[in-house]
Amino acid sequence: MPLAPSLIQLPPLHSLKLSTPFLHGCTPLKLLSKPTSSLASPAPSHSFLPPIRAMKSMQGKVVCATSDKTVAVEVVRLAPHPKYKRRIRKKKKYQAHDPDNKFKVGDVVQLEKSRPISKTKTFIAVSVPVKNSKKKATEEEVPKELGIPLESQQLQQA
Repeated sequence: MPLAPSLIQLPPLHSLKLSTPFLHGCTPLKLLSKPTSSLASPAPSHSFLPPIRAMKSMQGKVVCATSDKTVAVEVVRLAPHPKYKRRIRKKKKYQAHDPDNKFKVGDVVQLEKSRPISKTKTFIAVSVPVKNSKKKATEEEVPKELGIPLESQQLQQA
């Protein structure tokens, strides 16, 4: 038995109210704000804290200095192995600007982030002060003669 159109009663479309704020694919911006949890208290915004600048400077060894005003610096860092979780050395080469051509192969330099100088150069090479070695410090602390003659010296004197 076919249903007659008069038996199915639908309300008119203009009387339907949608419960979602997404009407016709757009929503007010105030509803698109970041989701917040009712359990967590809102974090206070600290305007006096400086922004975090990660990896703005690195330290490495010059491996190539043949180009004019450019040095290739190898930076070694420790990172956990993805499977074995052991720390392994990861090496990466960066091109750095050396305006005076003062760095040679083997020099330890600091890389400072700067504006892009060329397609591959975004760092400037800066010299690192040489650290005092332990050998020099121990020589100064311990005198060469202790004031006690050795047995061989005692026999020669007698």
